[in-house]
Amino acid sequence: MVGRAEEQAMRTAIAASEQVRGTTSPNPPVGCVVLAADGEVVGVGATQPPGGPHAEVVALRAAGERARGGTAVVTLEPCSHTGRTPPCTDALRSAGIARVVHAASDPNPQAAGGAEVLRAAGVDVHSGFLVDEAARGPLRAWLHFARTGRPHVTWKYAATLDGRSAAADGTSKWISSAESRAEVHRFRAQVDAIIAGTGTVLADDPQLTARTPDGALLARQPLRVVVGDREIPRAAKVFDDAAETIQLPGGDPAAVLAALADRGVVDVLLEGGPRLAGAFIAAGCVDRVLAYVAPLLLGAGPAALGEAGVGSISEAWRLTVEETTMSGPDVRISAVPLDGRPGAEGR
Repeated sequence: MVGRAEEQAMRTAIAASEQVRGTTSPNPPVGCVVLAADGEVVGVGATQPPGGPHAEVVALRAAGERARGGTAVVTLEPCSHTGRTPPCTDALRSAGIARVVHAASDPNPQAAGGAEVLRAAGVDVHSGFLVDEAARGPLRAWLHFARTGRPHVTWKYAATLDGRSAAADGTSKWISSAESRAEVHRFRAQVDAIIAGTGTVLADDPQLTARTPDGALLARQPLRVVVGDREIPRAAKVFDDAAETIQLPGGDPAAVLAALADRGVVDVLLEGGPRLAGAFIAAGCVDRVLAYVAPLLLGAGPAALGEAGVGSISEAWRLTVEETTMSGPDVRISAVPLDGRPGAEGR
């Protein structure tokens, strides 16, 4: 059974992991809270960049001797293997932790099994607490990567109420509100890579960086990935010195994602135009759709999504809406494939 103090601690741990999202890949962004034996919070930690301590170690260091006999509340099952750092299970046992409450179980076969290791050592372990909240939050992309070996892809787009991504003359600044654009820039700063096609880069000359509303660069910038064979002028904004940029030839989504996985990329934001988005959808390589729907009507102009391998309604890519939220005057919709797989029930 999980008490109120442990529930509050798990929400604090999830919030701590949110703060390091985008800084830990290929490791997971984990949060940990250590409660003393009397239930007081004595340590909070989150995973540090690769090579640095994991969340449990950071929280245990903050707790010191007060961790002995206490509880560690963690968003992910503590690891039980030696990588760049020693196993977190060893750190928890050495600190005298008596109880561990964790959300998601570790799907990585190399690191999994920490819960059983701790139980065998006499530690009381409660697994799966608030797992949906943790798995749909900061751990979403990493859990997908650990299970599939492929980066998690969020396709983000802005459109009008009638589904247009631009007007008939090609203008699109701005369909979405200032609030939505600021939110997207914050999201960019949390992902490992942004993908756009050569068509978008040539037509719009985007910088593909994470910026503040006044245009200043945020502290963290994702890898910029341009997909396609057309030559991009070196003077294009995407090749400035604000962030690293690579161009991947061809347009096969699986090949693109495999190349990014080799670079340790876990979380991807797809911001290409309708054609590239359609290719990723058709290949079953979109794991989440993040739509910003603005209260505008255009009546003509390009649609947000191009050819996606759908010839009839029975072949539609079916999604389930997991969240709708207002973003200024816009509606933000987060949707995922039914049953977690593209084309479920429609393929």
